[in-house]
Amino acid sequence: MPQTSAATSLRQEELSKWYRTHARDLPWRHDRFHDEYGAWGTLVSEFMLQQTPVTRVIPHLQAWLERWPTPIAMSTASPADVVRQWANLGYPRRSLWLHQAAIEITNRHGGSVPRDVDALLALSGIGDYTARAVAAFAFGDRVPVVDTNIRRVIARAWEGRSQPGPPTRRDLEAMSALLPSEDADSAIFNAAMMELGAMVCTARAPRCSECPIASGCAWLAAGQPDTGDTRRRQARYEGSDRAARGAVLKVLRNSSRAGLAADAVIHDWTDAAQRDRAIDSLIADGLIEAVDGHLRLPH
Repeated sequence: MPQTSAATSLRQEELSKWYRTHARDLPWRHDRFHDEYGAWGTLVSEFMLQQTPVTRVIPHLQAWLERWPTPIAMSTASPADVVRQWANLGYPRRSLWLHQAAIEITNRHGGSVPRDVDALLALSGIGDYTARAVAAFAFGDRVPVVDTNIRRVIARAWEGRSQPGPPTRRDLEAMSALLPSEDADSAIFNAAMMELGAMVCTARAPRCSECPIASGCAWLAAGQPDTGDTRRRQARYEGSDRAARGAVLKVLRNSSRAGLAADAVIHDWTDAAQRDRAIDSLIADGLIEAVDGHLRLPH
């Protein structure tokens, strides 16, 4: 686990300075975004960014917040509206979790996103990363934020490994040990570590010559050894059950509120068993309903 040291303090300063100059111009990093949407905007953006590229999220995020600028506004929406608005962002259960979280924020917290990490964790669909991201980036609190990019930077720069291991609770402890003592500095450092992993210290082709902390990188100093990769691989999307689920939802998003006859939904899918499995799983997840031989988005 990383230890606090003078070298770490220097890397904190160098990395934060680099971030202020090189950070991508993203909507949720603007003061006006926070002034308009507050912590709710941060929460929605973090839901959407889970396993989804930034370029796909930005237009959906703007449309979402224009339609539902507050948790209270979203709490009155129907599940069908929510699933339809989610469009092709992927992992559509996130839309229902976000909807339920909006209802819980409205009922439990008077429509204001809570600041406390434990209160955030108690909301539907919110795990360690999202809860701490909201606390750090919306409220500026000193809490460790850990995503795949941050785990990779820690593994290389501080531990000398080419790739991080599977996620564990120790990741939060490792990041916590690296945070600057001041709240504002720690929020910047969280964002800078994430940005470095996303843009420079990438998984397959790290650009070490552009890294602001290359001089103190344990992995680079060791000659960039291949120490193995034990992370779980995501299954191919094309031809998968996920692809079948996505095809079913796409058809139903574009249908009327009454839906379509069940046997007409992706009737030409090449694997009939996979089609039926996808429909059954979507019903089980509450993303679609079967009513009188028809399939529709949930009402």
